[in-house]
Order: sequence, then C-alpha cells, then structure tokens
Amino acid sequence: MRRVVSLFLPHLAIERLRRLERAAPQPAEALPLQLPVDDEPGACSVPRRGGWRPGARWARAGEMPRGEIAAQIATMPAHARPPMRELGRRSERAEHPFRMRADASVPSARSDLPSPSPAAMDTAPIALIGKVGRREEVVSACAAATALGITIGMAATHARALVSDLDFRPADPDADAALLERLARFGVRRWSPIVAATPPDGLWLDLTGCAHLHGGEERFCRRLQAFCRRAGFTARVATADTPGCAHALARFGPADLTIVPPGATAHALAPLPVAALRLQPAALLAARRFGLDRIADLLPVARGPLARRLGLPAITRLDQALGGAAEPIIGIEDIDAPSVERRLLEPIGTAGAIAQVMQDMLDDLSTVLQARGLGVRTLRLVGLRVDGTEQTVGVGTSRPTREVPHLLRLLKLRIERIDPGLGLEQFRLVAPHTEHLDATALGAVLAGEVLARDPARLVDIVAGRIGSHAVYRIAAVPSHVPERAAIRADPGAPPGDWPAWRRPIRLFDRPEPLFGVIALLPDQPPRRFEWRGRPHRIVAGDGPERIHGEWWRRDAEMWGVRDYFQVEDEDGGRYWVFRRGKGVEGETGDLSWWLHGVFA
Repeated sequence: MRRVVSLFLPHLAIERLRRLERAAPQPAEALPLQLPVDDEPGACSVPRRGGWRPGARWARAGEMPRGEIAAQIATMPAHARPPMRELGRRSERAEHPFRMRADASVPSARSDLPSPSPAAMDTAPIALIGKVGRREEVVSACAAATALGITIGMAATHARALVSDLDFRPADPDADAALLERLARFGVRRWSPIVAATPPDGLWLDLTGCAHLHGGEERFCRRLQAFCRRAGFTARVATADTPGCAHALARFGPADLTIVPPGATAHALAPLPVAALRLQPAALLAARRFGLDRIADLLPVARGPLARRLGLPAITRLDQALGGAAEPIIGIEDIDAPSVERRLLEPIGTAGAIAQVMQDMLDDLSTVLQARGLGVRTLRLVGLRVDGTEQTVGVGTSRPTREVPHLLRLLKLRIERIDPGLGLEQFRLVAPHTEHLDATALGAVLAGEVLARDPARLVDIVAGRIGSHAVYRIAAVPSHVPERAAIRADPGAPPGDWPAWRRPIRLFDRPEPLFGVIALLPDQPPRRFEWRGRPHRIVAGDGPERIHGEWWRRDAEMWGVRDYFQVEDEDGGRYWVFRRGKGVEGETGDLSWWLHGVFA
C-alpha cells in the first residue's frame, strides 16, 4: 500500500534568513583602551619575569609584606581599590583559553551548522514583504511578529503603521525554492528515492517500500523532525495513504506529527477545513457562501451539485485526497545527468533525418562529456511527437565511452523502434549512467607494439541486436561444488583464473537421476545405468573424486559427500556421474546415483 510523508516548513523563508545571519561573520567587538606597558623601565634589581614592579606606590620595598597589602586592599570598598598597575603587576592575568564564556555574538567554528533550537533564533521579530498583484503584503511573519498583531496577507503600509520598529525585509521566493530543492536532493540521498518539492514550503516523500529501512514510519517521522530542528527549521510532518491527505494534515492537522493508519483517510480528513484541499480562492469563497466549512460537509454531497457549486477542480482535489483519483509524485533527480536538446523548425519522420539528429546531438554530448571527464554507460533518447506523446529508446555500453561513431551505430539499431506518427519536433539525449573516463595511453601503439583488441564494441553491437541479457561471460567462483563453481558475469569483465581439475564440456544446471545402476561399493564406478530411458553399459571408469558439502551454508551439507566418476560406455560416450554418500555411512548420503555432465 502506498504511504506518503508530507513535510511542512511553516517559517521557511524567515528561518532561511536566520541561518544566513548565523553563518555570516560577525564584526569583532571594540576592545577597551589599553595603555602600553613599559617592558624596559631601566636598571632594576627586581627580575622582570612577572612579580612586583618597583616604584609603585603599593609595592615599595621595605614598607609592608605582600600579605598585609592584600589584606588591607580587601578591606577597602570596590570603588576605592587600587588598579592593577598601581599594585606593581606587569600585566593582568589572562583568562583560561578553554574556559571562555558562551557568547552568541561570537561565530562558531562550525558556522554552517544550525543552533540547537529554532526558538533560539527568534531574537528579534521579523516579517517579510512581498508583492501580491499590485500591492505589497506581508507574506511571512515569525511567531514574535504575529504576537504583535502582524498577520499574513496584511498590507505592508498597515503593518508598518501598526509596528513601526519591526524588522521588515523583502521576500525572496527564488531563494526559498532553491533551498527546498537542496532539501529534496538531500532527501533523495538519505530518505527516499522519490522526493518532490511542494512550493513554497514543503516536501513530499514517497515512503512506500522503504519505511522498514528507517525503523518504521513513526521513527522516520521523528527523525525527520529532529533533523529539521537541528537545521534550524520548524517542521510539521504527516503520513497518509495519499499525498493530498498528508499535505492537508501537515498544514491543518491538530498535532505536529500525524500518522494516519492505512484505510483511515476519510476519517482523518473529515474534521479539517475546506482550505486543506488546496482549492482556489474562488472555490473557498463559494464554499463559505454555501456553509461548507469542513471536509465532512463535502462528503455526503453528490458530485454533480458539488461541482456546480465549487467547480470541477475542487472535485478533483477531493478525489485525490480520498484516493479516488491518482496524484503521481514526480520526484527530483539527484544527479545532474549530462544532456543535450534539439528543437526542430519542422517535424521529421524518416530514418535518415532521425539518424542525422542523433549524430548532431552525439557531437554536442561528446563535448559535454569530455569537459567533465566522463564516459557513457547508458544513453536515453526521448523524441516528442506533434501530438504530445513521447518516444523513448535507450542503449547501453559494456564500458564507459564517448566515441561518437560507436554510440551512433548503437542508436541506429533502435530507429526501427521509434514510431514518428505525424512527426517528431523535439529531441532530448540524456546520459543517466556515466563513469569516469581517463585518457588512453598510446605509447605502445606509437612504438609499433601489437595490442589485444578490446571486445567491448563487439559486445555492445551484439547486445543491441539480441538483448543485453543474452550476452555474458562465464566466470569462476571459488567453490568445490560444481553447480556453484561458475556464474554469468559481465562480458567486459576480465576472465579470471580457472581451477586445474578436469570438468565436463557440458555441465547440467541440476544433476539428473540415474536408474537401474549396478556398482560395487564403496569405491568402484557403476557398471550399468539407465539415463533418460536408455541403458548404458560402462566399459571404463576413473575415480572417485570426493567432494564435501559446504558446511558453512547450512547444517544439511555438513555431512554431505559426493563421489564423482568419469565413465565411458560401449558406444564411446563419456559421462560424469556421482554417488551420494561414502558407501559406508548412511549419514553422508542415500547412495543414489546422478549424472552431472557430459564430456563428449
């Protein structure tokens, strides 16, 4: 079942400014005036490494001991005590460097990190002024400004007259949208693969199938709130079956954290106001005129009369919130994939014209890849038809490359899969999967040495014709069990080393049982067996080769034993057969015979 998390940041614009103020370097406070200290007062018998300076009125030699001087000074009132210089000290004692008092005006060494609590940032009331239509209005206000009577939507002149000394600043929607995009990209890396921004102050996170990775929905929501608190943002979080329900509860719900159980969407939406459905102002005015204050008032009304009163978009929003209409979440892409685009003056539909567009776009994409030092592993070509539909084809490479002729040859194999319809008027070539590509060393080629040919191009062409799943390389695996000793690997991967023992040319994925076996236990090969309904009489055999089970996989293989034999029948066929068990102890196997491969 689908589960969506809605993150609402009610004071995003103001808290963004607070973060900028905290990160900006603060001017150093003016230091008090200090008189210069004469470190060379002339010839003196008193050492100059601290202590008492001669000549001071309170430090004349022979008058009284230091203890009596300190006792006499302690009896004086604070305003009458002598300054430090009159006591004869060279300088005042310095404060301990690791025992400094906390001062909010001194910037921290980690100035990019937020303060522990957003409430600590509201040092002064602040309101943001934006232009709505032809007049300036208050578009955002902090809690302290709201307590002074400033409300969102109030005219800027009225707000300035109401609180003259309030900190009014211009709003910056572009900066807020950029911050939301940064949060969404961070969420794609850390929270969910599908994260979408809901401007101007929220995010949608599709938590379907990945809630268990965060310890459940409740734990994830609490961790999300804790993250926003550390980042300096006030956050409200809601989880529901639909994006519309989660969006409404995050903004109009009774608590900062709301988790709706699966199937309880209508019950959770019923007490919320109609404004939670993201309706237009005209629809909200009509709902207020007809006395429809809550969503519960809309549920029993028939769709036809309700559409005539509020409009068809209001019905669509209601169905989306209840789950009756689909509302897809288009997530943001985490990686800025290299891409090029072509807009044509006239639509095209022939294979030659499409191939020419492919070549031009590959030339431009190669320049972009070369500047970034990347090579293509996957290419996706998207063509937009005149009727608005898209045609998408893709190719892949076994190794990173940016050679235009090779990539063009791969794309031409996909032209027959493109349906131009009435014509294609726009193309976009994207490289969603790229890898770092270094320069190729040509010293051996210039010296005349013969290099081994790279099979990557051949692999790409064959895979483009018959499919990438049909091209693979057999790679060895360190296992004694024959059916586990080889796997299908990437055709571009190195072959690796194979074991020295002999194995049949054709090895079955699963051993096949043998019937009617005649053999002398425990160490002799079979003299006769039946395989696939045909009897075989053995004239020669070699073995046994004992293979033990891999006890670290499961307990059933701890005592498992196979004795393999290479046998040859009277017709010249050579087979690889084995017996389960040692032939003596029943725990090692049931003494059944199996055929595992064919030599010739």
